[in-house]
Amino acid sequence: MHVAYIHQHFTSRKGASGTRSYEMGLRLLAAGHQVTMVCGRGEKGPWANETFDGPVKEVDCEGIRVFCVNEFYANKMSFSRRWRAFQAFAGKARRIVSGLDADLVFATSTPLTVGVPGLKAARKLGVPFVFEVRDLWPELPIAMGIVRNPLLKWYLRSMERRIYRAATRIVALAPGIKAGICATGYPEDRVEMIPNSCDLDLFRPDGGCELDERFGEPGDFRLAFTGAHGLANGLDAVLDAAGELKRRGVKGVRFVFIGGGGQKPRLVQRSRDEGLEELTCWVDAMPKDELAKVLPSMDVGMMVLKNVPAFYEGTSPNKFFDFIACGLPVLNNYPGWVGRHIEEHRCGTVVPPDDPKAFADAVMDLRQRRTELPEMGRRARRLAETVFSRDLLAEKFVRVLEEAHAEGR
Repeated sequence: MHVAYIHQHFTSRKGASGTRSYEMGLRLLAAGHQVTMVCGRGEKGPWANETFDGPVKEVDCEGIRVFCVNEFYANKMSFSRRWRAFQAFAGKARRIVSGLDADLVFATSTPLTVGVPGLKAARKLGVPFVFEVRDLWPELPIAMGIVRNPLLKWYLRSMERRIYRAATRIVALAPGIKAGICATGYPEDRVEMIPNSCDLDLFRPDGGCELDERFGEPGDFRLAFTGAHGLANGLDAVLDAAGELKRRGVKGVRFVFIGGGGQKPRLVQRSRDEGLEELTCWVDAMPKDELAKVLPSMDVGMMVLKNVPAFYEGTSPNKFFDFIACGLPVLNNYPGWVGRHIEEHRCGTVVPPDDPKAFADAVMDLRQRRTELPEMGRRARRLAETVFSRDLLAEKFVRVLEEAHAEGR
């Protein structure tokens, strides 16, 4: 089976973003299938700084044939600029995929717009179309207040339903995402929930390194956040907690922010303005293989999101899976399915959203129980191995695509 795989934000372990499509692409190759990836040129991708001689660059990524469209995207862009990038990529991706000899077209969001070239190319080629939903669009942007125009809401909801109707199968990354898909009338038995996963070979408890001055002073109690510093991440909640710790006169705690995004300059400035430099560290985004050496040397991983109820059951954050693979206890500031796993497997602490005192109390409690953290970490790693292993979940992923291909014959 030749799979045409559309992912605008595709990256490998050499990039500084989620590698789900790369890992799943490799598993498809290992199962004997051919994979052609169509992606854009993101700021965190492995080809962000390469020279393009034309509108598309063709490269080989460990056996995955990649067509990288010269359409730049960055988290710091305005919504209107992002929308233009999404639309431009969608048009170019449709033309590329329509010219392939693919047996199945697979498109993964976000953005939602990648589903349009997926369904159109699949229709032209006469092959099955499978759609993967990483975040519910347009429900999340609407819930966050990013999309307010009634006509745009109608347009996006119409697009969502059109993409779903065209799909032979849909992959959902979280329970709330599956529920949202089914709420549109799509058959539940054709939706498979396959969350993000743990790369157990890359992120390991014993893979740590000696940390430099970017990460604070030796002996600091370090709590790490990794990934995008955007509106959805709600990182002001961490600075609110840092302010509470400062008022208590706490020393020796470091909130380590690794990554970048549209909100980072403002957050860094807020940290300076409020005198939180002794409690915070701001580190640039780093490739996955470098991050895998840094994370095991932290004490706790932080799962932080803006307090939007749609997030509670509707996200599948890469950082959570990286943390537990490294054997890190997790401090989580919102309810939902991730929090339930943390509580059920006793591998961290869940605090209420928008409660700086509770967040600060949890930090101090974890520091005071520092000798217990290794056992929490072992339980976290066990959860990673038994429930969220990439190899286990990739078997399910490959099977879904194979079944969709068989149904389309």
